[in-house]
Amino acid sequence: MKNIKFSKNSISPRDIKNVESVINSGWLTHGKFTNLFEKEFSKYTNSKFCITVSSCTAGLHLSCLAAGFSKGDEVIVPSMTHTATAHAVEYTGAKAIFADVETISGNINFDYIKKKVTNKTRGIIVVHMAGLPCEMSQIEKFCKKKNITLLEDCAHGLGTKYHNKHVGNFGLSGSFSFYPTKQITTGEGGIIITNNKDFYNKVKKLKAFGIDTDVSERKVVGDYDVKSLGFNYRMTDFQAALGYGQIIAYKKNLKKRINIAKRYIKNFSKTDKISYTPFSKNNSYFIFQIFCENRNKILNELKKKNIGVSVHYMHPLPSMSFYRKKYKLNEKSYSNAIQYANTNISLPVYPTLKMTDVDYISKTIINLIDNKS
Repeated sequence: MKNIKFSKNSISPRDIKNVESVINSGWLTHGKFTNLFEKEFSKYTNSKFCITVSSCTAGLHLSCLAAGFSKGDEVIVPSMTHTATAHAVEYTGAKAIFADVETISGNINFDYIKKKVTNKTRGIIVVHMAGLPCEMSQIEKFCKKKNITLLEDCAHGLGTKYHNKHVGNFGLSGSFSFYPTKQITTGEGGIIITNNKDFYNKVKKLKAFGIDTDVSERKVVGDYDVKSLGFNYRMTDFQAALGYGQIIAYKKNLKKRINIAKRYIKNFSKTDKISYTPFSKNNSYFIFQIFCENRNKILNELKKKNIGVSVHYMHPLPSMSFYRKKYKLNEKSYSNAIQYANTNISLPVYPTLKMTDVDYISKTIINLIDNKS
């Protein structure tokens, strides 16, 4: 019986050597690889500024703080996303307002946003679910017209583009994740990109306690001032060393992901019992999602067959205990998100996945659905 993992990292021997060199140097933070990683990531995303952080959640939190969200403000977020998206808003004292999503893409769109805007709306956070870009044209235009701050949760979006522009460049900032299952990894970790210099300078200080000068900028060792209430959201230099090589090699990684997605689509086109988003060259395919009935039964059968899959996500955020008790939203207000949560399965798309394995996964799922439905 085959044993196919849901995810595998694309860490090369060179990446490991880079990490080893940092550890042997004894200079484990504030090092050269942090700068190298930030520069290479800016180059890849074509953004002006880039800041490494300890996680994508930290990036979102810092972005919300730097955007000025606070108590009394409302920030619109998708009902279908990781809890970090809404938590980042709530950390600031602002209120997360949940908008419904599209049933297949899982993305928020302009029509759902308009329904939730009030005179208290200060921000909107879009999430490019599973690597598929949101339709940004109307959203971006609307935010500028209404003076609403637009932020992007790009946790799934490395390599995702909209109209040939990398996601994260449409809003004030874009926050990326390097969790182990993501397209590239630093263990835990994240990055914020922005094209706003004032925002960049503010976040750079906020991520390091509010200290006014970086280690490399101090004329006298240990001489610095703290000018704001900041956090310790820094990434270590050995994490940056791990990410640096992966972002350089990511174009090849992305090409393989796209080819795997094409193969899934070709295979699943043979049945009308499975739904999926149409192929898009702008999708980075963090995962390949399908939607089907009897989802949980299918998951159990795939587990028995040692085929690694996941769900992104099984419950909409307004249904989670914390938000359900706090806001008590009517399920009708996020019915599409509920349908999405009840039917989605995430399939592996990592670059070392063999096409024969893609075919095996596809055939197994089709057979299971034909037998179970």
